[in-house]
Amino acid sequence: MLTKKEQRLRRARQTRIRIAQQGVARLTVNRTNLHIYASVVSGDGSKVLASASTAEVDVRKELGATGKGGNANAAQLIGKRIAEKAKAAGVEKVAFDRAGFAFHGRVKALAEAAREAGLQF
Repeated sequence: MLTKKEQRLRRARQTRIRIAQQGVARLTVNRTNLHIYASVVSGDGSKVLASASTAEVDVRKELGATGKGGNANAAQLIGKRIAEKAKAAGVEKVAFDRAGFAFHGRVKALAEAAREAGLQF
């Protein structure tokens, strides 16, 4: 019997193999109960080109007094930030790696915000 985390990582493995074959930069997402993290990894997987998370001090200030990083509004903010940082690093096209998480809720909010901010995937 696999644990919940092992099941998620099993789902993620196949996606990562497919993305590696494409050889494009990868927008990877990780979510915890408190925070959501996003990073753009180079095509060969050797370098993190940009990253954003709700754990950053300025993001927490922007989220206000509540400072909650575990909701869709926070995910939208991170999506926008990661797109801006990726563009600054010269990355326009990425493959979306949801790391085995369902494309729903916070993960979906982050993806759509990144698309709106001009990241293509």
